Amino acid sequence: MAQENQDSKKRAAVGKMTGFIGVLCNLLLAGSKLVIGKLAASTSITADGLNNLSDAASSIVTLLGFKLAEKPADKEHPYGHARFEYLASLVVAAMILVIGFELAKTSVLKLIHPASIEFSMLMIIVLIGSILVKLWMMFFYRKMGDKIQSNTLFAAAADSRNDVLTTAAVLAATVVEHISGWKIDGLMGGLVSVFIIVSGISLAKDTISPLLGEGANTGLREQLIGYISSCPLVLGCHDLLVHDYGPGRQYASIHVEIDKKIDPMVCHDEIDRIERECLNRFGVHMVIHYDPVITDDAELDQIHHQVLDILQQIDAEITIHDFRVHTHEGKKELVFDMVVPSEWQGQEKNIVRELTERLQEENKETYLIKITFDLEDRA
Repeated sequence: MAQENQDSKKRAAVGKMTGFIGVLCNLLLAGSKLVIGKLAASTSITADGLNNLSDAASSIVTLLGFKLAEKPADKEHPYGHARFEYLASLVVAAMILVIGFELAKTSVLKLIHPASIEFSMLMIIVLIGSILVKLWMMFFYRKMGDKIQSNTLFAAAADSRNDVLTTAAVLAATVVEHISGWKIDGLMGGLVSVFIIVSGISLAKDTISPLLGEGANTGLREQLIGYISSCPLVLGCHDLLVHDYGPGRQYASIHVEIDKKIDPMVCHDEIDRIERECLNRFGVHMVIHYDPVITDDAELDQIHHQVLDILQQIDAEITIHDFRVHTHEGKKELVFDMVVPSEWQGQEKNIVRELTERLQEENKETYLIKITFDLEDRA
């Protein structure tokens, strides 16, 4: 827990420092463009300056997001406040969308009512300087985002990339108009606004997904299952569920199969060790359910293998676990859980029917089959 708190503080420190730098850079760019836009009577440069002013607001949101996310767990929020970072990302995405739509509206007006721009070298210097600063900010945000795996900083990096394109479009339109007299400012702004809107929608989707409760990413699933499966005593594992309460706040549960002949106290100690190791290695608070399995029943093994063979012929992706055999009213009852690919959803009865018929045909015996179906988690 001490290590987790230390990591959380480090994450918050990086995020707040990055947000503070973003506020300063964007305020500097906004001030210079608003002054130049006024002097040059350029609507596009003034709009670009207002865009940077909104970026400063986004950086303030980033600062607040990391500040609120570092609040410790309390009575009302026992899993902490790390999801504030996701909310900050969503606000930044919303701001990007607003900027995109506002730029689109301004561009349409400029296409309908084109206006001349007062050209000057100072204007060119300011616009080129802005592009260079925004390029640096984009790489800086990406580097810091990679360092702490922050969607908020990735969103800020995308926003800086959009600003590079926006300012480059303003610069191109200014130079082209000065050289040729063609007024393409509105056209360039319209093309850039479409890119910005698409980018904002993509960022919003990426942020909303973890808030809604997405499954564990493939890499984390493979790491957890690979490690747990390799542990002493563990014969198999299944039903991994991961709950994300924000960066550094992941909780998970899984079932592990262990030979029923092993002393329960020994199993308990090994499970405790695995849970601690999952937290140390992967930063995941793991809760493990112990499934004792029978390993020395020849009849059960035979039926189990028959069921597996039949299901593999139906679909090689189907897996089963918690396999048990009972006797009910003189008939054998097979009870187990089955994980099926998503394309089999709604066709479970067909699987049960084919499995029952094939078993009866092979063994000349009628079975009662009770299956709990789980959809395959392909996150």
